[in-house]
Amino acid sequence: MGFEVDSGGFYGEYGGAYIPEMLYPNIKELEDNYMNIVSSDSFQSKFRLLLRDYAGRPTPLFRAERLSDHYGTQIFLKREDLNHTGAHKINNTIGQILLAGHLEKKRIIAETGAGQHGVAAATVCALTGMECIVYMGALDVERQAPNVKKMKMLGAKVIPVYSGNKTLKDATNEAIRDWINHPVDTHYIIGSVVGPHPYPDMVTRFQSVISEEIRIQLMEKTNRNYPDYLVACVGGGSNAAGAYYHYLEDDRVRLISAEAAGLGVGSGKTAATSLIGTPGIIHGSRTLLMQDDDGQIEEPYSISAGLDYPGVGPLHAWLAKSGRAILYAITDDEALQAAFLCTRKEGIIPALETAHALAALEKINPGAEDVVVVNLSGRGDKDMEIYIDKLNLSDDDKQD
Repeated sequence: MGFEVDSGGFYGEYGGAYIPEMLYPNIKELEDNYMNIVSSDSFQSKFRLLLRDYAGRPTPLFRAERLSDHYGTQIFLKREDLNHTGAHKINNTIGQILLAGHLEKKRIIAETGAGQHGVAAATVCALTGMECIVYMGALDVERQAPNVKKMKMLGAKVIPVYSGNKTLKDATNEAIRDWINHPVDTHYIIGSVVGPHPYPDMVTRFQSVISEEIRIQLMEKTNRNYPDYLVACVGGGSNAAGAYYHYLEDDRVRLISAEAAGLGVGSGKTAATSLIGTPGIIHGSRTLLMQDDDGQIEEPYSISAGLDYPGVGPLHAWLAKSGRAILYAITDDEALQAAFLCTRKEGIIPALETAHALAALEKINPGAEDVVVVNLSGRGDKDMEIYIDKLNLSDDDKQD
């Protein structure tokens, strides 16, 4: 069973390009050109140079001794939180800004939930002198205020979106509308492995540097280049797609996907798309999504601004449908406690998104000799207000 995208842009039964007629030239231009551009020696040379000298790659693979002792196994953290801008998102935005330059685009639009993709997009636009417009749900603007300030300082125009539940889905809707109105000079830097083909494949390829490095680093540290378990959080799914990429066909590796259960899978306040979703079309691709019996999209919920998306990337839909990925739904409370545990055990404050992956360690029950890699997709600076509020932290909080 293959997990590479096919010529029509599908992973199994999921994917494709279901787009308005006005966007067809844009998508066709990308589809016709992106592989030739990104596989060229000149592109790869510039891409790799910026990943190294600007983003700070390779990111370390850190053996978490105290977490390993706590769970009775061997846990390694892939430190994507140490990238410039604080998350894996910069890998993709560097790739896409270079691609936009090759296509002679002058204007960049992006959507963001947690703000990390917005910051990464604003960062590479500042680097290259491109105009940058970022759409962000009004609720996310409030709960991710530090990232909004960073985007503005970098020169981006941040446009709050007040439709729907004022989160990532609604920001994506508005970005697509913008692209329809500016089809010639604008490139849309989609932040995850969602949207019409070729975006899911393109973003996965830019993020695959994560698994490329894991293979090399595990060989150095364990004398083998694969883990027994590879754990990542999944909203749209770009960090997971990048971490999984070089292991998709390797059955020795159990792929563990942690989705946001919110208040519980059956609570009506959840974002566990792969577990409760059904096939449908959202933002240009056929995938699993949360919808009612009439096909109307249901509003997702998660404490994490980066995981409350009602769909999932088509690759992840296929991984779930085929059984290649093992899914766990992580509640808000479980994610908060996992974040607190990682912080106290390892001195690393993870992003709320990443905390969902860490919480999956409670559920997978690895053996003492197993090697477990958790993709630590982002740092928790942006989430400190939520942590302080939810974990009742204060200046005089007693230490363990």
